[in-house]
Amino acid sequence: MAVTRITVMNNGSLRVEGDFEIFDQEGRPFGLAGRQRVTLCRCGQSSNKPFCDGTHKTCGFQSQLIAFDLPAPKPAP
Repeated sequence: MAVTRITVMNNGSLRVEGDFEIFDQEGRPFGLAGRQRVTLCRCGQSSNKPFCDGTHKTCGFQSQLIAFDLPAPKPAP
């Protein structure tokens, strides 16, 4: 299986590349028309949610991130 890569774009979207599927909370797939790259909205202002439409550039969304390590998960009870 191909690797899926998700890139958090500063002041922008989440770029998803590779072999992936996207589903709504009911388990229905979004039709991606064969795309192997999409961008997902982080600003919450897109008129095409969950996909980015570039609105973050005009709504003042700001988010500068640098990768970090999450703590280890808590053991299951």
